[in-house]
Amino acid sequence: MMSLTVADALDYKGFPANKCKTGGWVPAALILSFQVSTMGIAVNLVTYLVGTMHLPSSTSANIVTDFMGASFLLCLLGGFLADSFLGRFYTIAIFAVIQALGTGLLAISTALPNLRPPPCNPALSDKCEVANNLQMGFYYLAIYLNAVGVGGIKSSVSGLGTDQFDQKDEKEKAQMAHFFDRFYFVISSGTLLAVTVLVYIQDQVGRKWAYGICSASMTVALFVFLLGTKRYRYKKRLGTPIFQIIQVLVAAVRKRKAVFPSNASLLYEDTSQESRLYHTDKFRCLDKAAIFTSKDSGSPNPWRLCTVTKVEEVKMLIKLLPIWATTIIFWTIHAQLASFSVQQASTMDTSLGNFQIPPASLYAFFIVSIMSTLAIYDRLIMPLLKKSRGSQGLTNLQKVGIGLFFSILGMAAAALVEKRRLSVVGAHRSTMTKSTTLPISAFFLLPQFMLVGIGEAFILSGELAFFITNAPKGMKAISTGLFLTTTSFGMYLSTILVMIIRNVTGRKGGHDWLTPRINDGRLDYYYWLLAMLSLIDLGLYILCAIRFKPNSSDNAPKMNAAVDHTPPHEEKE
Repeated sequence: MMSLTVADALDYKGFPANKCKTGGWVPAALILSFQVSTMGIAVNLVTYLVGTMHLPSSTSANIVTDFMGASFLLCLLGGFLADSFLGRFYTIAIFAVIQALGTGLLAISTALPNLRPPPCNPALSDKCEVANNLQMGFYYLAIYLNAVGVGGIKSSVSGLGTDQFDQKDEKEKAQMAHFFDRFYFVISSGTLLAVTVLVYIQDQVGRKWAYGICSASMTVALFVFLLGTKRYRYKKRLGTPIFQIIQVLVAAVRKRKAVFPSNASLLYEDTSQESRLYHTDKFRCLDKAAIFTSKDSGSPNPWRLCTVTKVEEVKMLIKLLPIWATTIIFWTIHAQLASFSVQQASTMDTSLGNFQIPPASLYAFFIVSIMSTLAIYDRLIMPLLKKSRGSQGLTNLQKVGIGLFFSILGMAAAALVEKRRLSVVGAHRSTMTKSTTLPISAFFLLPQFMLVGIGEAFILSGELAFFITNAPKGMKAISTGLFLTTTSFGMYLSTILVMIIRNVTGRKGGHDWLTPRINDGRLDYYYWLLAMLSLIDLGLYILCAIRFKPNSSDNAPKMNAAVDHTPPHEEKE
């Protein structure tokens, strides 16, 4: 007889979660109510910094990528708090309040004239007053409160969503197979709304109204999220994962001179645990943390002696790092769409008939390509693969590899279009002013948005699922934070590359590729550089993916290791 409760989940009162009253698609949908405002802020920052705050284009691009990088880097903090202290539900609720406050301050910063420099004098278009320290300081406070909020929410939303499905139930396990694709489809839908409606309001009505809507939408999303409190399934916190990682490393260092036992089954293990991991031979230096010595008699000290399972869990995280490292460059490419690509569009003809499309709204085509790809894969490709191969579709690592390939195509297309745009600049330079719109359609930029969008659809669904399914059971939020830091480091890598390119190419009177004015640089060379770096990275990723071997778990393996008593074999330190 099938159990009506979920073994490792609780309801809001702390009792075992009833399958009929908790979990499933309805609570999972309520959890996804926070995804509208973030990209509406990030994608249009660069036009505000250049056009209103009068900052150079490269400086503005770096501010945007730094903001986005901080947002995702702070996911590690959110994941740590969720796994260790607050739980995913309270982490999401608290950080949603912080993000609502940040968007409110953004509305204030754009509404008050004293918090931005005066408009440029049309007679002196080259003499625009740059924002002062006070104005930039308030602006930084607002956007980085947003970054803190985003970090806390994103680290736990996907984890709490997957908690609503019982992987031991075949019906719910089948629903789980579609969760990540639909999860990102919902996120993309919210982002599409943000980069079209919100960006249009920002440009045509006023940023204070758009940011005010962002703040209000976050407040409404929090209310909707709290409505599901009684329907959610809550997983038990399994201790402090950061401390576990540190304990294994410290114990391994303290026993670095200990001799390995003749058989791995003699390593220390607690057989009373319901879920344990087999010993593996990788990273054997960490196995020394599980060697039982004469000093470990009595109650085990976790800073001297760790179980095989705890050691293997740390190994599982370490094994994710090569995949983590080889996906960072993708997010560097993604960063260009919200910075330099938007600046390109701002110099081009964005009219569609009599309607003028805001440059930042071209990002909508990027979102549409993500949504279309996810829908086609979910409704067409996956059923075909299931029918022909009997599988659930492409593996997570295959998805990531396809995503990296499409990002290379996107940068190649971006370089070719930029070369054409610069040729138009050269033909009209003698008659150009700072506000001149080039006689070339901004829709030439669509291939780079759409190709990178297709790549991101595969990256998003594949990489997050890879990190969550291959992470230790008690470190899901930390693994989600680790996944999101690939975005963070990709953004920061973009900032570093911009600074290096400017210093190298502009040295000794050379032609700076990324000049303060985009029409005077060679952005196409920068795009080609990113394409080449991505090609090298794809080769490294394929090697790492081939070498990756997941851990196998066993609920009740029979091992000869000691439990809480003196083991049959001791080693001297």
